[in-house]
Amino acid sequence: MKSYFVDSNVFLRFITRDDADQSIIAERLFLQAKAGEIELFCGPPVFFEVAWVLRAVYKLENAAILDILESMLSIPNLAVSDADSVTRAIAMARRQSLGFADSYIAVTALGKNIGVATFNRAHFEKTGAVWYPFDKG
Repeated sequence: MKSYFVDSNVFLRFITRDDADQSIIAERLFLQAKAGEIELFCGPPVFFEVAWVLRAVYKLENAAILDILESMLSIPNLAVSDADSVTRAIAMARRQSLGFADSYIAVTALGKNIGVATFNRAHFEKTGAVWYPFDKG
């Protein structure tokens, strides 16, 4: 069976339907996967890009973006690298009212029992992550 890495633009055409021709092609791809004709693959960078575009370009609220990311995980015959962290990051983002990217960073740091070095500490305060002690000197 053939396998394909699905880029974020394919998901975005399927989600937004902003290009009729590409939307149909994207839908056909996902239907082939559902039928077991092909296997699909993607990873966290695709989720980051989809989340960013949905927020920056389509002006969607965080809850709607998280719903979409979660639905991407349920596409038949789509394997997601680091799916457990992606799933936990979506859940954390919902609980803590955070964006997906910051939640993914926090989940990954917590899972590896390491700290987070960031100048954007306010976004991570609720996560329980340990901080790198930046000093002002």
